[in-house]
Amino acid sequence: MDDPRRDEGPDALAAVAPGADLGWCLGVILRRWTELVEEAVAGVPHGTRGYQILSVVGHHEPPTQSGLAKHLRIDKTVMPYVIDALEQAGLVERRMDPTDRRVRRIALTPHGRATLADLEGKVRAAEDAVFDGVPDDARREFTQRAGELAATVHGAQPALDPCLAVRDALTDPSLAAGSR
Repeated sequence: MDDPRRDEGPDALAAVAPGADLGWCLGVILRRWTELVEEAVAGVPHGTRGYQILSVVGHHEPPTQSGLAKHLRIDKTVMPYVIDALEQAGLVERRMDPTDRRVRRIALTPHGRATLADLEGKVRAAEDAVFDGVPDDARREFTQRAGELAATVHGAQPALDPCLAVRDALTDPSLAAGSR
């Protein structure tokens, strides 16, 4: 017999969860992910938000506080409090930008780097728990497709990420100022 969950087309989702739509599915997944990741990052100032900041700062050139706020879509009036808490915990520090003394960049401390490495392992374990019971190939397919969709959605709104907007302007001359 055919498994109705393998069907293609608009009725495939209804076969798995009658009355469900994409929003319902994403909400269920996100709630479970949030619950498990909040447990994994317990003790980090501002929980998941603090972890996301550590992750961005730990894997990219030190961003400015305002660039970080825009990238993570954290209100610019809230960001200083979050950075203050992370700084007080010894996880990040504000460094003067070498090219502009008015600008402060957010960087991990050695303690922050070690904490991030530990947290990344805990978050991976939490994500493994979200996928508990899902075959490995289905997980890989889902995460690949979700990543592609996220990149497409995010790329369609480059104004949400000034780094992407600048990169696009530098690589595509038709996007540069004054070329229109």
